[in-house]
Amino acid sequence: MGARHPDAASPGSHEHVGTLGRLGDRALLGATLVNLLLTVVQIVAGVLAGSLALVADAVHNLSDALALAIAWGARRIARRPAHTGMTFGYARAEPVAALVNLTTLVAIGLYLLWEAVVRFFAPEPVAGGVVLVVAAVALVIDVATALLVARLARESLNIRAALLHNIADALGSVAVMVVGAAVWAFGWFWVDPLVTLLIAAYVLIHGLREMGPVVRLLMGGTPAGLDPAEVAAAIRRVPGVTGVHHLHLWSLAEREVSLEAHVEVAAVASVAELETVKQRVKAMLAERFAIRHSTLELELAGSACPERELVVPH
Repeated sequence: MGARHPDAASPGSHEHVGTLGRLGDRALLGATLVNLLLTVVQIVAGVLAGSLALVADAVHNLSDALALAIAWGARRIARRPAHTGMTFGYARAEPVAALVNLTTLVAIGLYLLWEAVVRFFAPEPVAGGVVLVVAAVALVIDVATALLVARLARESLNIRAALLHNIADALGSVAVMVVGAAVWAFGWFWVDPLVTLLIAAYVLIHGLREMGPVVRLLMGGTPAGLDPAEVAAAIRRVPGVTGVHHLHLWSLAEREVSLEAHVEVAAVASVAELETVKQRVKAMLAERFAIRHSTLELELAGSACPERELVVPH
């Protein structure tokens, strides 16, 4: 076996990660319940007050609550160990959940966009005072939810994403408060569909922008920030290596980069020398590119496979 990489986890660090995982699960679950309660209040108040903006913010908040619930479930599934039926494990449960959430978010954004346009041509009276009060309550709950997950945001990418969603909800609540104030003070009913359009635009931009990287990960695309040609050039510079081809880079989950490659090596006197070259390549990949899962097929120069392109389809 090769030498253990300095970043390899120790038993103590596994215990630390497990504790953070449990705390993160509780934070996500608590945030989900609070957001579901807020959604119910906003929908009821929005219908009674006749405010499309308040209902729009409630629907957006519902999508975030469902996103939190799905993220909570995906985190738990992703920690299941690999077995003979799932040899890669369940790490991709989280990006699959992200794609479901983002697709739903885009659909909701399109619905809100349609409803706002219809409301522009058929305006309805809005109870500005009710909208203002409920939006203010929503803002307080949004901030409280953000504080619930903020403690662990530095330790977990999922929780940071949940925190960003709650910040977005808080901004939406501020926008709805503007609607309530404008209707209550000046009778500007047109502000309601206008703010709904802005919320819909934010939801669509946010959803579509985040969808690309998730689809790329699920399709096995080259991870962002890695250039196959640069990685191949670095492998070729390792002492004992004469060439590299059939190189593939992908991620099973975010920040878990894997590499597969055929590596040509100079003539060696023993199997031990061959193993030394392999360990040099693995150590370089881990240190320079943070690639700690690499599968290398070693080929002696002169007997390499006929297809020598850097990237060859499977």
